[in-house]
Amino acid sequence: MKTIAVYSSKGGVGKTATSVNLAFTASMAGERVLLCDMDSQGAASFYYRIKPKKKFNRARLLRGEFYEFIRGTDFPNLDLLPAHFSFRNLDIAINEEKKDKKREVLASLLVPLADQYDCVILDCPPNVTVLSENIITAADCVVVPVVPTTLSLLALEQLLKLCKKVGCKKNKILAFFSMVERRKLMHNSIMKKYRAYPIFMQSYVPFMAEIEKMGMYRRPVGSTPRKSVAAQAYELLWQEIRARRLGQ
Repeated sequence: MKTIAVYSSKGGVGKTATSVNLAFTASMAGERVLLCDMDSQGAASFYYRIKPKKKFNRARLLRGEFYEFIRGTDFPNLDLLPAHFSFRNLDIAINEEKKDKKREVLASLLVPLADQYDCVILDCPPNVTVLSENIITAADCVVVPVVPTTLSLLALEQLLKLCKKVGCKKNKILAFFSMVERRKLMHNSIMKKYRAYPIFMQSYVPFMAEIEKMGMYRRPVGSTPRKSVAAQAYELLWQEIRARRLGQ
């Protein structure tokens, strides 16, 4: 089982859209996928039309009592663990663990899933906390959406510093340009400069109304019969992730 975290400390860069569409794309390729919505706002859960049961909360997650709350989606091979509003305090709860175990909490929770899934995708909240450290530690690959702007690149630099702090190798990080608008000179200039670095994938996701409208239709962009440009972008992204980091 491989664990992929879609993470950035900056909000509004397309993390949830990436998580939702990568999960769908992987499942359509035959992978048994679990999408874990780690963000208390529950956007990934919303896109898949799934609400958490009332008995599910942060405490049950951290005790490892979450398997019964995993739900099937409308798509084969794709399950979802919905977010709960109490996840907003996950950092506080994790911080109460013993010092030598604080960064291993999430990784230990995922171990029993190995027989059931080929791939676990984590849709992560935009922060830099002990939960972030858990996410980086638990993931085999950290996929980072980067809008071609200065502040988004700064968030990537912060992530690299965080990796150094927790002792994770930088080659665990794979960045890609997200919400790209080719008509903007700045976007083109930044992409031309930074795509030459090994940390960046060649695949990118353009800014498209179709992706923005996911909130209206509540489904992945590739779930319609029409083969869209957006769906093709996520397919190429998934193929590159597999080739570069998942050893498949």
